[in-house]
Amino acid sequence: VQLVESGGGLVQAGGSLTLSCVVSGRTFSRDDMTWFRQGPGIQGDFVAAIDRTGSATKYADSVKGRFTISRDNAKNTLYLQMNSLKPEDSDVYYCGADRLGNLDRWKQYANNPRSYEYWGQGTQVTVSS
Repeated sequence: VQLVESGGGLVQAGGSLTLSCVVSGRTFSRDDMTWFRQGPGIQGDFVAAIDRTGSATKYADSVKGRFTISRDNAKNTLYLQMNSLKPEDSDVYYCGADRLGNLDRWKQYANNPRSYEYWGQGTQVTVSS
């Protein structure tokens, strides 16, 4: 199983980036997906999650209205569109995958990092002020 993130980089405050996560070795359309971010020595923070169908999404309060999570099951790819970036968004962003169960379980557990067994290696996002 491989999850490979890309799209990170250096951007000025107010700018935009789109992160991608390509999944291989699993049936992507059956996986619930998530984005977390983590600085050095800090426990990961939930950013966004999307269920296997793409019809249910969840966001951290800090990114609501600025970030959009989406997926293309035909391309085995997860996305995170990040707009109006702030310096405090600087971090390493990780995508995670697993099957959480029915929608009620997804709603309850989607923002918990322990819900996901499979993770990528991360992509660095740096926002300059």
